[in-house]
Amino acid sequence: MKKNNLKIVKIDKIKKLFNYEKKVLIKELVLDLKLGYFDFEKERDQKVKFNLEVNYEDKKPSNDKDLKSIVNYAKIVKLIKKLAKNKHYNFLETLAEDVFDELFKDRRIDKITLQIEKLEIMRDCSSVGIQISKKRSHDKL
Repeated sequence: MKKNNLKIVKIDKIKKLFNYEKKVLIKELVLDLKLGYFDFEKERDQKVKFNLEVNYEDKKPSNDKDLKSIVNYAKIVKLIKKLAKNKHYNFLETLAEDVFDELFKDRRIDKITLQIEKLEIMRDCSSVGIQISKKRSHDKL
């Protein structure tokens, strides 16, 4: 009879064998912003809704005592509020690019899907807006 050459590996001891695919979700963040191209949009606030999916990879499990071991959703919300309040954006797309630029500074983040909607701009629609996904390219430039 042939001898089995399989090695038994204790999974709980060797966590390096795993890669984690994680996703941070932020749903229906609604802010009052001056946002838009037209003069009337620059004069008064309007309700703008944000939805995000932030995908990231990690080789380690999250450490329950270390905030840096996760991509922090509160930090993302604070970043969006800061960007939107500190600068007037004519287009949702340029606001989205600034959000992408800031979030991709975290090297763990691989892909971001961002949806931004104006909730009060058109009478016949509950909202109008954009959805953009941006994925980190691993190609060398």
